[in-house]
Amino acid sequence: MRIHRNLSFAVIDGLTLIFNEGKYADKVIQQLLKRDKRWGSRDRGFVAETTYDIVRWKRLYAEIAEVKAPFDRDNLWRMFAVWATLKGINLPDWKYFENTPTRKIKGRFDELSQIRKFKESIPDWLDEVGEKELGAEFWSKEISALNEQADVILRVNTLKTTKEKLQAELFDLNIETEFIKGYPSALKLKERANVFSTEAFKNGHFEVQDASSQLVAEFANVQPGMRVVDTCAGAGGKTLHLAALMENKGQIIAMDIYANKLHELKRRAKRNGAHNIEPRAIDSTKVIKKLYDKADRVVIDAPCSGLGVLRRNPDAKWKLQPEFLDKIRKTQQEILQQYSKMVKAGGQMVYATCSVLPSENQEQVAKFLKSEAGANFSLIKDKKVSAHKSGFDGFYMALLERKA
Repeated sequence: MRIHRNLSFAVIDGLTLIFNEGKYADKVIQQLLKRDKRWGSRDRGFVAETTYDIVRWKRLYAEIAEVKAPFDRDNLWRMFAVWATLKGINLPDWKYFENTPTRKIKGRFDELSQIRKFKESIPDWLDEVGEKELGAEFWSKEISALNEQADVILRVNTLKTTKEKLQAELFDLNIETEFIKGYPSALKLKERANVFSTEAFKNGHFEVQDASSQLVAEFANVQPGMRVVDTCAGAGGKTLHLAALMENKGQIIAMDIYANKLHELKRRAKRNGAHNIEPRAIDSTKVIKKLYDKADRVVIDAPCSGLGVLRRNPDAKWKLQPEFLDKIRKTQQEILQQYSKMVKAGGQMVYATCSVLPSENQEQVAKFLKSEAGANFSLIKDKKVSAHKSGFDGFYMALLERKA
């Protein structure tokens, strides 16, 4: 594999923004990919994947390269040289790579691979939290799986097509997919491809949504004609899935504290042909109070640490702070206490997170059930999805029922 200068410069520019200016990796990569119209899919793939790789393994590569944050450009080139060496790529004779100690890099990698926090490239505090909550053996397997590149999974929009028809439509475009056992609406891409440029996407035949995330709407047990409140709807991945499961019948009230995310949901709903969604921004407690005792189903896709989706957002490892965890656990409990009041007698509620930590999951549900607000609820079932067992994102979901 040959390394091209303009692509390598794009990677270094991207890393500068992500590491030194705190920009989000996905946004930076989106910008980088628009830099040169002449780049083909292979060029863009190199820029995106190399940037993500160095972000993912930042701690390990910095340790091997003997550099410390904040990283200047020379530091970043040294980390790039570590990345290339470990990938078995021959370095070109550019000034940035003069005197790169190839053998020393490989030796240092073998040494550091014996220590989990370096091997899996995570901050000390996060390694301690993971081991404390999940046990050393489980945490080692889980964090290793969370460092692998995520598969591209589609969720078929059954309002417009079927899994079989979509598979055939994509096959005609040389995009091969496979069914996943136990995931009724999912298609997994055999190789990465830009699915967003397809007519099938523009016509609303599918959304890109991880398989674990697709389990949440299924878990909610919705039926056509129900009144469902999706309380932390965001841009609406799960909302759209609920609409499809309800066959466009009934009402979905999609709520979020961020009105701009609901604008995006409106746009997506139109493309999906989902007509039973009503977005409502939570700009005061009145919005919630109006719905007390009125919903057949309440779905809480709670804000969380996002540890289950590190494969998609590797930069979250470096942005996350211990105090954020304490804060978010408090928020999760407040949301459960407040939003549960919207469930009518005999109705059900799903509490879900994309975290693998019990303190954000089972423990929150147990705490809620012991509280006054949770006294008339019972736990029907819950599901823990770990990345190393499922091959998909780490998730948790609990189904609770309010006594009739």
